[in-house]
Amino acid sequence: MARPVRGALSGLTTRGRCLLAAGLAAALCSIILNERDLLRVSVFVVALPLLVCFLTAVARVGLHAQRQIVPVRVPVGGRAEVSLHIRSTGRLPTGGLLVSDGVPYSLGGKPRFLIEHLPRHTGTRLRYSVQPMLRGIQQLGPLKATITDPFGLAEFERELAHTSRLVVVPRIVPLHGVPGGSGLGSGDDGSVRLAAGQGEDDAIVRPYRQGDDLRKVHWRSTAKRDEMMVRVEERPWRGGTTVLLDHRATAHRGAGTTASLEWAVSFVASICLHLHRYGQRVRLVTETGRLIVSDTGDGTHNDNAVLDALAALQATPQREIDARNDPGHGQELIAVLGATSPESLSQLIGQRSRGNRSLAVLLDTAAWGAAGEDGGEVGGGVDTDIDGATALLRGAGWGVTVARPNIPMTATWSTLCRSIGTRNDALTSGFGQ
Repeated sequence: MARPVRGALSGLTTRGRCLLAAGLAAALCSIILNERDLLRVSVFVVALPLLVCFLTAVARVGLHAQRQIVPVRVPVGGRAEVSLHIRSTGRLPTGGLLVSDGVPYSLGGKPRFLIEHLPRHTGTRLRYSVQPMLRGIQQLGPLKATITDPFGLAEFERELAHTSRLVVVPRIVPLHGVPGGSGLGSGDDGSVRLAAGQGEDDAIVRPYRQGDDLRKVHWRSTAKRDEMMVRVEERPWRGGTTVLLDHRATAHRGAGTTASLEWAVSFVASICLHLHRYGQRVRLVTETGRLIVSDTGDGTHNDNAVLDALAALQATPQREIDARNDPGHGQELIAVLGATSPESLSQLIGQRSRGNRSLAVLLDTAAWGAAGEDGGEVGGGVDTDIDGATALLRGAGWGVTVARPNIPMTATWSTLCRSIGTRNDALTSGFGQ
């Protein structure tokens, strides 16, 4: 019994404590001076803050709240609406309610609401919006309510709702086309895979171009499409693509939303979702070959799994690319690389077989460093020799394009789609030995 009383009295404000002290002093004086009227006044003065404190504590017990976030997954720069439903289940009316929800600084200021009167049965709804500017897993809450009385004699704080998760995913840029001759599905820049008849191997074909070897004409497909088609790939079609994201802290420059790492994450997310549109199974790996997310074996694609994994991805302190095995596992590879040394590139090249298509996007990190001079930089490593890295990769048969902050992602992707991506094609085009 003593504990609930102490809990109720703990809600007295400075004003309430002063009034209680004044009442006790008046009662003491009334006893010494034998003044009955002063004693009656002192009893009222003492009883008022105690009664108010008790009623406010009871009103606090009958509060319930729910938080709803729509949508729970929002891109960087997007907007999410937060709805708070607060209702009173007690028998006493609740007023003077100050409600505040915990919101990280990256999402804006902490919202506060003052409810003068809370209906007992229907409750009330409060709404506010957040616009995240940084990728990551954010926590909203806890939701707290501060209950005061009209006289300001008592004040209680209560947690009404725990935290809720808001996933801030990378910004997605619509892409068009797929790398030509890569077996990535149909499209303006892609090759066409036709199912052959029983007993015949599947073939990947594309329309005939001037200069193609006539011995590679696929006559069955030519007759079926009434257009000369050329076989572009003899190896078995794997139907999958591995996307490699270099997320080393030393490999990137810039800060905040303008950092090269954020550009790379957004570009990789756009690639994965774009390939899903073409029915591709996508594996997303890091520069060490560690699997981040992979499509299920039944052929279903979950865009949310890719976005959630990239939302939570943080830069790693590793300094060099450690490609001890083929990161593509024999599939076609699209590597988005930050600042990289020639030794790391040579190691990555050595793990890829001759016939597998390999594409690389080299980030000109020096350009991001120049753009972020006023905002501070992360990383601190040595920038890539773009010309030397491009020559090294193209000499090994890789398709290469260079990404810069002033070049739209759509243009970077279109250039990559037109690049050469196998060592055999490189030899035919004059690259390599």
